[in-house]
Amino acid sequence: METSQLNRGQFLKQLGLSSAALMSFYCLGTVLTSCSKDGSEPAPLKGTTGGGTNGGGTNGVSSGVTGSTSGTIDFTIDLTNANFSKLKTQGEFAYVDGIIIANAKGVFIALSKDCTHQATTINYRNGTNDFFCPTHGSQFKLDGTVQAGPAAQSLTVFKTELLNNNNSLKIKS
Repeated sequence: METSQLNRGQFLKQLGLSSAALMSFYCLGTVLTSCSKDGSEPAPLKGTTGGGTNGGGTNGVSSGVTGSTSGTIDFTIDLTNANFSKLKTQGEFAYVDGIIIANAKGVFIALSKDCTHQATTINYRNGTNDFFCPTHGSQFKLDGTVQAGPAAQSLTVFKTELLNNNNSLKIKS
C-alpha cells in the first residue's frame, strides 16, 4: 500500500469542508496567536542572546559552567559586553543557555527560560513586570511561581549578584 502526505488544504477538502469553511479556517488561523485568556499580545522578543557556555569571555560569559550534567549553575556575565550591555536598561532581558536574565525594574532576575507547560521559551514583560509564555499564555511572577496557567509548576530561580562596580552579574544555583 502506497502512502502519500497531504497538505492541510487537501486534508480539509477530504473531510468535506466547503471553500467558505476552508477560508474561515485559514483566516482564523492567522488571527490566533496564543491561548491567553486576557487577550493581551505578547511583548516582542527583546534583549540579546548571549550564546556559549564557558570560555574566554569574548561572548560575555565566563567563570563557570551552565547546563552541566551536575546541575550546578555558576557563571558571570560581563554587562559591558555588547551581548549583555542592554541588561543595564530596565525592562531588557537576555538568554544564556537555559536561563533568562531580566532587569526587572532595576533588580536582576534569573530563571529557567523554558515554560514548565511545554518548554516554550518565555519572555520578560516590562509593563506587567512578569514572565510570559507566548505559546499558551502561562504567566510567571518574578519569583518563578505560576500566576496564570496552563503551566502548573514554578520556574527554577537562580541567585544573582552584581560585581565589579555593577559591570558583572554572577548567576548561581
